[in-house]
Amino acid sequence: MSSIVLYMWMSLDGFIAGPEDGPEQGLGRGGERLHQALALDDGADPASIRTADVVSAQVLAEAMDTGAVLTGRRTFDHGGRWNGDHHDGVPIFVLTRSIPDEPAPGRARWVTDVHEAAALARNAAGDRDVLLHGAEAARAVLDAGELDEMSLQIVPVLLGQGRRLFEDMPGEHVELDRVRVLDDPEVLHTRYRVRKADDREGPR
Repeated sequence: MSSIVLYMWMSLDGFIAGPEDGPEQGLGRGGERLHQALALDDGADPASIRTADVVSAQVLAEAMDTGAVLTGRRTFDHGGRWNGDHHDGVPIFVLTRSIPDEPAPGRARWVTDVHEAAALARNAAGDRDVLLHGAEAARAVLDAGELDEMSLQIVPVLLGQGRRLFEDMPGEHVELDRVRVLDDPEVLHTRYRVRKADDREGPR
């Protein structure tokens, strides 16, 4: 079965965007520091991201090799809806509280139920992974027990303010198993597997 993998660049103090993020300033004030090691050829298309570092290039290649995208409505809108194509024409499933009147662009589709969105994305991805975007979507997918892995790129900076990845989490612990750690000059790349409810007692 396809795995749902969260890919995020974040500060050491847990922020994925600076304050005052919005459609005209997707990473918020000062948040572009998180993507300083990346370069977008046209400023909008995620598939145009480039990096000179070999390790970062490996992680980006993995993200761009996914067979579907699952994202939150806020992230989708702030990213200019990616002009309806995140990468390679793969299906995009957008979690939203209510279905907008206008149809989603390109291969994107509005979905209100997190379990339905996860199932649709897994099915669409086939034997490839699903790329998960967005803080609110990440928390919803995690809370629903649908998140399999997290690929977190930790940038050595303290933003101090902005939008945190894991804000307002429930009180119970979520145990993670480290899959790998890759280091490059600008970013610490980490990857974790989320322990499901039936295996959170740890290895036997």
